[in-house]
Amino acid sequence: MDETFSIGELAKAADVSVETIRYYHRCGLLPLPERPYGSFRRYPPQSLQRLRFIRRAQALGFTLDEVRTLLQLNDGGSCATVRTLAEHKLRVVEERLRDLRVLRTELRKLTSQCRANPDQASCPLVDALCDAG
Repeated sequence: MDETFSIGELAKAADVSVETIRYYHRCGLLPLPERPYGSFRRYPPQSLQRLRFIRRAQALGFTLDEVRTLLQLNDGGSCATVRTLAEHKLRVVEERLRDLRVLRTELRKLTSQCRANPDQASCPLVDALCDAG
């Protein structure tokens, strides 16, 4: 017989909180196991696998809606659809990286100006923020 988990054991094994598991139930990401009469719900090992899948997908930047789609596709969908979703996510990540590089360059410039500013009364970074509007 496979090992089953209480909700607390499952949370600990998946390194999430019990409230996270309950939230995933409400969102439809994690099926709610049957509760035998007069007993507690027991989660099968597949629930732990599913939680780990959700967490890995989130770590890659997928939203919960996208995770739901991935889970549906994992349950019998097309690899082409998964690839399309992943390619879209990659484009979003690449755009963020470009934006972050521009932000890094601007912050480096402003902090350098602050270091070189002998006048403590006026800060170039604060001045730049005031002028940005």
